[in-house]
Amino acid sequence: MPKHLEAAPWLAVHDRLLAALGAQHWWPGETPFEVMVGAVLTQNTAWSNVERAIANLKAADALSVAAILRLGDGELAALIRPAGYFNVKTRRLKALCGFLERAGVGGDPVRLARGGRLPALRQRLLEVNGVGEETADSILLYALGLPSFVVDAYTRRIFARLGLIGGAETYAHIRRTFMDRLPPDPALYNEYHALIVALGKDFCRPKPRCASCPLVDLCPRRGLE
Repeated sequence: MPKHLEAAPWLAVHDRLLAALGAQHWWPGETPFEVMVGAVLTQNTAWSNVERAIANLKAADALSVAAILRLGDGELAALIRPAGYFNVKTRRLKALCGFLERAGVGGDPVRLARGGRLPALRQRLLEVNGVGEETADSILLYALGLPSFVVDAYTRRIFARLGLIGGAETYAHIRRTFMDRLPPDPALYNEYHALIVALGKDFCRPKPRCASCPLVDLCPRRGLE
């Protein structure tokens, strides 16, 4: 099957969501490092809690690799407490900052993306304590501007209901399915994932709001109870 025909339904979903929901302007963050911190802190919590934790780091002048590594574990945990699991996330933030320092890019994390191959860089991130696949892809895409598609629970739920995946596939399989059917465009990946999150939060919930969903006519499972 020609590549453009394989891509057609996947791009159609993106285009429909963009027309209905508008650009999402993701990821919220003033610097690439702030995006990286957010990617760690957002694990298992709402973004509003992450915003409070990041505000605390900014107020303490501690939103940098060097500053985080200088803080004691208790001091850092207190600052990021609003994000929950603060002791675990303290260790994870320090592990990420240690990785950036060892890589020699602590002051400019974007340098990670220069001159390296995405698969190798992704593997290096996955070797950092607490950086799983979704976090690694969020860092690669949103902080470093590299074409690495982010998969989350919303992606799995929505595209299983649309019949484009089965729903039980591995993270790696779903990510590759998207990347095989879409052009390797970071801006497209960025907007697509953000739109998926918006749809999952507001419409395609565990108990879906099908009547007002912008994809209702594309979905074979519309009206699912």
